[in-house]
Amino acid sequence: MAKARKSKAQKSKAKKSQAKKSTPKKSKVKKIVKRAAAASSRKAKKSKAPKRAAAKKSAKPAKKAAPKKQKQAMGEGNYEASRKFLKDEAKFVKRHKAEIPQMGKNAEAAMEGPQGGELRAAEQEAMSHSKAPGSES
Repeated sequence: MAKARKSKAQKSKAKKSQAKKSTPKKSKVKKIVKRAAAASSRKAKKSKAPKRAAAKKSAKPAKKAAPKKQKQAMGEGNYEASRKFLKDEAKFVKRHKAEIPQMGKNAEAAMEGPQGGELRAAEQEAMSHSKAPGSES
């Protein structure tokens, strides 16, 4: 009878080990489920992407890639901002070439008129914040 009990115990152990092998553990099941979910979301994204791209193409051309980070310039000042300012200034002068003399006359009249005191005070305030040589601060 001892042999029969041993064989039953061995048989039950064998069944348990086979059951463990055939059914995956909970952690493995979670991993499998996550992989399946990720794969399905990738498929969904792939299927939606061509439709959006087609709609955008008909509306307007694609936007350019994001600008790269600017390299830190040696020395003082921002060279890129300086170039942009000079370029914009040249565009303004080119567009308003005929109007510039009249703008100067208007500014001169404002300085001599009732607003003159306010404009001079504002000029002095701006100069006090300036770091340029020749400022009165």
